[in-house]
Amino acid sequence: MIAKIKTSHGLISIALDATAAPETVANFKRYADEGFYDNTIFHRVIPGFMIQGGGFDSNMQQKTTHANIKNEANNNLTNLTGTIAMARTPDPHSASSQFFINLQDNAFLDFKSETPDGWGYCVFGKTVDGMDSVEAIAKVPTGNQGHHGDVPLETVTIESVVVEEA
Repeated sequence: MIAKIKTSHGLISIALDATAAPETVANFKRYADEGFYDNTIFHRVIPGFMIQGGGFDSNMQQKTTHANIKNEANNNLTNLTGTIAMARTPDPHSASSQFFINLQDNAFLDFKSETPDGWGYCVFGKTVDGMDSVEAIAKVPTGNQGHHGDVPLETVTIESVVVEEA
């Protein structure tokens, strides 16, 4: 499956790995199919680390999500440059709609053990086209907005996400 993420900074195509992360890919596809991601934003951008989106509207209001999913980070996929992974709170099984794209190899985010500190972040695909768009988003100046840091000072919109069968 290929996810086509149309952003205000260009198109990003992600090959989803439903074999390694079946529940995570099904969850992402459900949100995409429902139009949940349409007109959300990349709300957290940290150059040299990652860009994060899929949960906030352009007014920095968090959208209501479905139930959290099980962390599938113990799938032997690693947080390499261009991979997409699920964002979460400190609770290892708290991912819902938000995702991030790694801007560099971030091995410290990988699964190490089934402990609160060892779960890591579930990789469920990789960028196959549009890394130039990812890098353009990473260059947007950021600042603080309310209690959120690393927020782009210009809105970076996710216009749509369409998942196509390969």
